[in-house]
Amino acid sequence: MKAAVEKGDFGAVAEEKNAFILFNSGAYPRVVDKQSKAAAVAATNDIFSAIKNKDAAGLKQAYSSYIATNEISPLPSISNKDGQGYSGDFDYRARTSAG
Repeated sequence: MKAAVEKGDFGAVAEEKNAFILFNSGAYPRVVDKQSKAAAVAATNDIFSAIKNKDAAGLKQAYSSYIATNEISPLPSISNKDGQGYSGDFDYRARTSAG
């Protein structure tokens, strides 16, 4: 999604709306996470507000803020020799860029 944000591809980011919804509800399921969840939802609203207004600079700023605030990082770059379970179907590295 980062590449779509950098290009200002509003449609590609809007298509991933459910990813934001799932992250916001799944990352902060406990009652004690109420403030963090509210901040994540507000940041998501900022992203979609920028999309609605076709504001590429605003989208980049809102997206980078969302990523930083929620401490989201990409999958680590590892080789097939790292760790155990590469050949298992249920290993997170199977059929992904991390594999």
